[in-house]
Amino acid sequence: MSQSLEVVVVGGGLGGLTAALAMRQQGLRVTVLERAAALGEVGAGIQTAPNAARILMGFGLLPELERIKTEPQDQVRRRWKDGSIIALTALGDYCKETYNAPYWHYHRADLHQVIHEACTDPQGHGPVVEVITNAEVTDIDQSDVRRPVVTTADGRRVEGDVVVGADGIRSAVRDAIGGEDTLVFSGEMAYRVLVPGDKIRADPATRWLVDRFQSTIWYGPDRHLVHYMLRGGDLLNIVAIVPADEGIADSWARAATVEEMLEEYKDWDDRVTSMLSKAGDDCSVWAMYHRRRDPVWVDGQVALLGDACHAMLPYQAQGASQAMEDAAVLAEELGATTRQDIPGALARYVARRSKHAGMVQDASLRNKDFYHLPDGPEQEERDLKLASFDGESDVSYEWLWSGSPLNNADMESFHYQFRR
Repeated sequence: MSQSLEVVVVGGGLGGLTAALAMRQQGLRVTVLERAAALGEVGAGIQTAPNAARILMGFGLLPELERIKTEPQDQVRRRWKDGSIIALTALGDYCKETYNAPYWHYHRADLHQVIHEACTDPQGHGPVVEVITNAEVTDIDQSDVRRPVVTTADGRRVEGDVVVGADGIRSAVRDAIGGEDTLVFSGEMAYRVLVPGDKIRADPATRWLVDRFQSTIWYGPDRHLVHYMLRGGDLLNIVAIVPADEGIADSWARAATVEEMLEEYKDWDDRVTSMLSKAGDDCSVWAMYHRRRDPVWVDGQVALLGDACHAMLPYQAQGASQAMEDAAVLAEELGATTRQDIPGALARYVARRSKHAGMVQDASLRNKDFYHLPDGPEQEERDLKLASFDGESDVSYEWLWSGSPLNNADMESFHYQFRR
């Protein structure tokens, strides 16, 4: 009877569409409700480590992912003042050979489009996903616990056997089921900007960024900076995290200027200011929030996924990746259940995912201080740890990137594809 289950996914971002695709391939009938007028993904770059890549490849998306990916060959960690290299970790072929999955970068909009097309392709496996835009969720009626009903702002009512809240850090589904307010402001904010690749190539001070694709982190007192190329070198993605200014916690986001960013990094290595100076007008700054660990992800037959239940700081580059793991596990449980055992399937989903995601949450939070140490003995000890790199906090890359969260993952075909 699993093929007859109906699921309503609230949120059409990467987490929601990944859940919809995973459920489609399990034979479930899925409706996605997205509050925006048009489906799309805001933001810029996204890193998918082997654990997330393995999920996406399991959907049969490898050819499409290879078309849109940029592959960094190394992960490089640099000192803020002079740019000296603290540590260098191989990615590229090393990840594929060691973890049987790649470490790739994408523009978020490109990855979102690939997953969306797989959801709605009439030639795909399973029932085509219905995507409804302009659907702002205002309430969930659980008077019939077996058939929760989602209500939208314009009065529509969409019911299913299960409702999944994949609607982000300010989740309307979480609010509708009375979820605890676990949001915590980090005291930091992140500048996000894309720099055209031709500007990078034209300047000898930044040309090195396209000579060899790398994922780079600069460490400094109270702030850090991450950058990597996208779309095969057409864009440089920069995320620059600094102490928050007054008001950003309430506004969540605002437009920013190049001059603001340059002031924040005025004492840093010239290569940093050369990169930042090439940013255009499309610059924004975002408050950095996270959630406290909370294993309560289910109410009746309504379940939470991704940032709605375990929003984390970006210090492990795992927010979207953990949502994708949620999506695959939830689909596996629902695909193997009946209407009568939906509560059991949701309980198993939480049992399989909440502790794991919580450990990544905690590691990301610890890295907030780890990244931003002032120069001195603690910083020197940190740099020595990074030089013999196996992970930054209590979570090693071996633990994070190996294996699969699924019970029935078959990875042998990927060995063949990568090594032929």
